[in-house]
Amino acid sequence: MRLTVRGRLTLVYGGLFVLAGLVLLGATYVLVSQRLPDVLARSEVSSPPPGVAAGTVEVRQFIEGTRADALSTLLSQGAIALAVVSAAAIALGWLVAGRMLQPLQQITATARRIADAPDADRGLHERIALTGPDDEIKELADTFDLMLARLDHSFDGQRRFIASASHELRTPLTLNRTLLEVALTREAASEEVRQLGTTLLAVNERHGRLIDGLLLLAQSERPVAERSYVDLADIVEHVAVSDTVKVLTEPAEATVLGNPVLLERLVQNLVENGVRHNVPANGWVRVRTGTRPDGWVVLEVSNSGPVIPRYEVPGLFEPFHRYGAERLHAPGAGLGLSIVRAVARAHGGEARAEAREQGGLVVTVTLPRAL
Repeated sequence: MRLTVRGRLTLVYGGLFVLAGLVLLGATYVLVSQRLPDVLARSEVSSPPPGVAAGTVEVRQFIEGTRADALSTLLSQGAIALAVVSAAAIALGWLVAGRMLQPLQQITATARRIADAPDADRGLHERIALTGPDDEIKELADTFDLMLARLDHSFDGQRRFIASASHELRTPLTLNRTLLEVALTREAASEEVRQLGTTLLAVNERHGRLIDGLLLLAQSERPVAERSYVDLADIVEHVAVSDTVKVLTEPAEATVLGNPVLLERLVQNLVENGVRHNVPANGWVRVRTGTRPDGWVVLEVSNSGPVIPRYEVPGLFEPFHRYGAERLHAPGAGLGLSIVRAVARAHGGEARAEAREQGGLVVTVTLPRAL
C-alpha cells in the first residue's frame, strides 16, 4: 500500500510527539523517584526514640508503600494521558497536514485536467491562480502558470501560422489554375502542351486539396464552440457511397453534440480512406454506427485492402504519413486520418485503428452521446 505525503507527514508528526512524550514521562519518573528517598531519609532523622521503634517501622513501611504506589500511578496514569494526547495530536496532525498540502492538491488537480485533455494543447488556457502567502508552494504554482501561458501562446501561434500560410497559398494556386485553363483552351496549343497542362492541373488540384486539409486540420484542433444535435446515421446514409467498391452501411441512431460540417468531414474522410486504400477486385467498405451501453456513440469503418503490419498502424494518424507504395502514389494529401483524430478529439472523443489479418483496417471513432 502506497503511503501518501499526508500520511507520511502525519506519521512523522505523531512519531515525534510520542517519542517526546515518552522522554518526558521517563524524565518525570526519574526525578520523582530520586525525590522520594529524600522524604524517607528525613522521616528517619525525625524518628522517635528506641522505645517507640515499632511505630517507626510502621511509618517506614507506610512511606515505602506510598513511594511504590506513587511511582506506579505515575507510570500508569502518565501512559494513559500520553496515549490520549498522542491520539489527539495525530488527528490534529492529519488535519494540519491536509490543510498545508491543499495548495499542492490544487496544483495536481489542474495538471491532471490538462493531462487528461483530449489533445496535447487542449486545456492549456487553464491556470492555477493560487492565492495565499508568498511561500515556496505559491512560487511553484506561479511558475507552473507561466509555463502554461508560454505553451498556450506557442500552440496558438502555430495554429495561426498554419491557417495564415494555407490562406496565402490559395492565391497563387488559383492564379496558376486560371492560367493553365486559359492555355489549354487555345486552339494553337499542341498535344504536348495540352498533356503538360493537364498534368500541371492535376498537380495544382492535389496542392489545393493539401491546403484545404491543412486548413481543416488547423480548424479541427481548436475547441468546438458552436454545437448542435447531429445524428451520425444520417451523415453515413448521405456520405457512404462509392462507384469503385461496394459500400455496406449499418446505420443506427448515434446522436452527438458537435459541428455538423466537421463531423461530416470525419465520416467522409473515413469512407474515402477505405475506398482509396482497397483491393482492385471485390473490394468493400463497411460503415456502422450505434450507441454503447456506457453512453458513448461509436462509428466504425472497416475495409478490405492490403495487409498492414500492426506496428505501422499508430503512425497512420500522423500528418503526411503514408504506408507502402500504393499510399505513396495515392491521390490523397496524407491528412485524412489526422483530420479524423483531430475532429474526434475536438468533440471530446477518440479515434483508433486496428489492422485486419485479412488486410485493410478497422477504424473506430468514439464520441460522447448527446444527452
